[in-house]
Amino acid sequence: MTELNPELARQTIIEHSRRLAEAAVAAGPDAAVPTTPKWTITELVEHMGQTQNWVAEIIERRITDPTQLPTELAVLPTDRREWQAWLSESAQRAASACSDDALDAPVFNAAADERSGTRFWMVGLVSEAVVHGFDAANAAGRPADVDVDADIAAALISHHLAMLTSPTWEMQRSESAHAIRGTGQSLQWLATDVAGDEGAWFVEQLPDGATWRPGAQQADVTVTGPALSLLLILTRRLPLADREATKVSIDGDTALVQHWLDNTAHVTD
Repeated sequence: MTELNPELARQTIIEHSRRLAEAAVAAGPDAAVPTTPKWTITELVEHMGQTQNWVAEIIERRITDPTQLPTELAVLPTDRREWQAWLSESAQRAASACSDDALDAPVFNAAADERSGTRFWMVGLVSEAVVHGFDAANAAGRPADVDVDADIAAALISHHLAMLTSPTWEMQRSESAHAIRGTGQSLQWLATDVAGDEGAWFVEQLPDGATWRPGAQQADVTVTGPALSLLLILTRRLPLADREATKVSIDGDTALVQHWLDNTAHVTD
């Protein structure tokens, strides 16, 4: 799996949280968030700060037992003039929790994969900041402001696919896990701006569940484009059909890709 440089990950959490806060101010508290239709900007800001503080506590306390996960959430300031400072503090706390000393410490990993818990949560925090940063920027009418290094986007794609094919996904989202099973259908995702296997993801829909592995090979459908575009398509932030916005090309069964996207939403999407 593509590994994120920890220092770069920490910087990304802080920087993209800052950008999210600025976009939230520009959009206004009651603005709808088109890419997360059930949320307003207020709810998006609240989710970000609560998630960052919640994850930070898991790592800080070195929680290994999922029954001991935090139950109290951080409270969003009622004065929206305090939101930027609140998000800055939550992002800094989350980034600091992912210190070098914590990277391989025993911490609960919700995907139950080979990663340490802190590394799992660290990439998840980066994903939250980048993807929800796009949500906020889009709500403010400036989606083009989201600029993410291709290697970071590639790592987030790997994380996204790891979650969808993890041992715990069926327990959390059984409907999704069953919908993306198949009889050997395959999807290839190729990043044009990331070299080698780090920018290639091969997905198979098998009877026992979907799987993925790095690398490129023949597939029923291949989606090619910039890593950030692929990430935003996979997380359902950009519509597959909007080729001008996504800058991707599709070779093969487009319906297969759309079926995958339609059935892989996260709860907070």
